[in-house]
Amino acid sequence: MSAGVELADVSCDFGKFRAVDRVNVSIQPGEFFSFLGPSGCGKTTILRMVSGFIDPSEGAIRIGGKDMKGIRPNQRPTALIFQNLALFPLMSVWENISFGLEVRGVDKVKRRAKAEELLQLVDLPGVAERRIAQLSGGQKQRVAIARALAVQPQVMLLDEPLSALDLKLRQHMRAELRAIQKRTNVTFIYITHDQGEALAMSDRVGVMSQGRLQQVAKPQEIYNNPVNGFVASFVGENNIFTGELGSGASGVAEFRTDSGVFKARLGPGVGPGVPAKLYVRPEHTMLTGATRPGANAIPVEVADVAFEGNFINVQLANGSGRHLQCEMRNDGSSAVPPPGSKLQLQFEPEKAVILADANVPKAGARP
Repeated sequence: MSAGVELADVSCDFGKFRAVDRVNVSIQPGEFFSFLGPSGCGKTTILRMVSGFIDPSEGAIRIGGKDMKGIRPNQRPTALIFQNLALFPLMSVWENISFGLEVRGVDKVKRRAKAEELLQLVDLPGVAERRIAQLSGGQKQRVAIARALAVQPQVMLLDEPLSALDLKLRQHMRAELRAIQKRTNVTFIYITHDQGEALAMSDRVGVMSQGRLQQVAKPQEIYNNPVNGFVASFVGENNIFTGELGSGASGVAEFRTDSGVFKARLGPGVGPGVPAKLYVRPEHTMLTGATRPGANAIPVEVADVAFEGNFINVQLANGSGRHLQCEMRNDGSSAVPPPGSKLQLQFEPEKAVILADANVPKAGARP
């Protein structure tokens, strides 16, 4: 079974510091939902409020339609996987997994059977008698997941559980977590500052900044259509231009910058007097020797070329010393320019967007 989670106008204050500011979101039963944001943005505080370790200062939290006010953590239909996993080193793997069942008075035979069942589920057969110290990092992650699933939670809460793993194992565990969530259909609420994790695993992502939820959408929508400058700059790389909004029509406007006047799409809420910047992703730019009439173009010099496997990151500088990036696929379709090459950096108006700055309060301020 799984349950939906609703945060209705939820805030959390620590003295005069507002850690979470009026968050509204409805997470569906069986959904893999991630809160994404930098350290200190309030995402872990949200997780701790859902789990019951912190009470909201304002608003309501509902799980399965039931208000959680006054309900203790051990009485909620949730299980929390901590960042450090908190496994018991003196217990065997199966004893770790079944610990929650032992606390609930389940007899040893049933506990052992359940542990074996869950070890099959997380693809760890044959390790029931091992000690935690005998496991690899990825195996420990799976044991922690199995232990959480043993108590049959309706909502699984995960607080950056992959942050201590190396890159290759982290990428492997993303796929494993996603597969386990799909097999169990338990609602997953995942906390991370890693955009790759959030985009790869989630059904939807909520991007946070300074306690406020900036955007909630599917991963593709978050990346391709960010609602403001914070979301655009935090999720993925961007070339960012400061300037002033000019004339426009049909959702496209001019944007005057010290690097030139460019045409780009207008983002949500952008208009006269609204602080805004122009954003264009490196993969949406190209390097050419001649400027196409009417194109957005900037004269640049290649400063450095970084080979990153499936793509090549070309570092550029314009006449005023501004640093820009162009991302090229490593498929042999285009020649990689050597450092010192003088070229034109071009991008199409539909691939660039003018976005308003994020609407966030002064850090730590209460409304």
